[in-house]
Amino acid sequence: MHHPARELPFPDALRPGARPAPHPLLAPVTGYLGTWRGTGSGGYPTLDADFSYAQEVTFSHDGRPFLAYEARAWLLDADGQPLRPSARETGWWRLQPDGRVEALITQPTGIAEISVGHARDGAVDLATERVALAPTAKEVDATRRRYTLTDPDTLTFVHDLAAVGRPLQHHLSARLRREAPGQGI
Repeated sequence: MHHPARELPFPDALRPGARPAPHPLLAPVTGYLGTWRGTGSGGYPTLDADFSYAQEVTFSHDGRPFLAYEARAWLLDADGQPLRPSARETGWWRLQPDGRVEALITQPTGIAEISVGHARDGAVDLATERVALAPTAKEVDATRRRYTLTDPDTLTFVHDLAAVGRPLQHHLSARLRREAPGQGI
């Protein structure tokens, strides 16, 4: 019988050299493996004001041809101190033999996105294929995301959003640094 408090029999790897070895289809995105933290800014026409936020993003794998993805963010005050939790999402990036990336991303606010794009030259570009909404979720029509490794330890993130009757436009951007193993929240 499996005891939930024991170590997982197949833990995720957070580094390219860790076990299990990455599936060969993950080659274009192994540089993303690990935990990233940093800050960014955001805004949208339906919000009262622009805002600053901090974010932590983790990419891992279990040897199969997909990355597990988890992101959480919290709003910052004018002094850079945490105010309250903000966005949170989890999902998977499924890598295909032709270089396509199929991403499934869900949020606790009742939004589930299926996005498609490509991984090339240190960047992953994703655009919404479909959005599913829970009955009480805010209307979201489309998203566009770009994750770029500007160097081995820096990840930039840009997120465009079409929501609540507004056209696709800039919503978020952040610069994240790779965390050393054992650090994080």
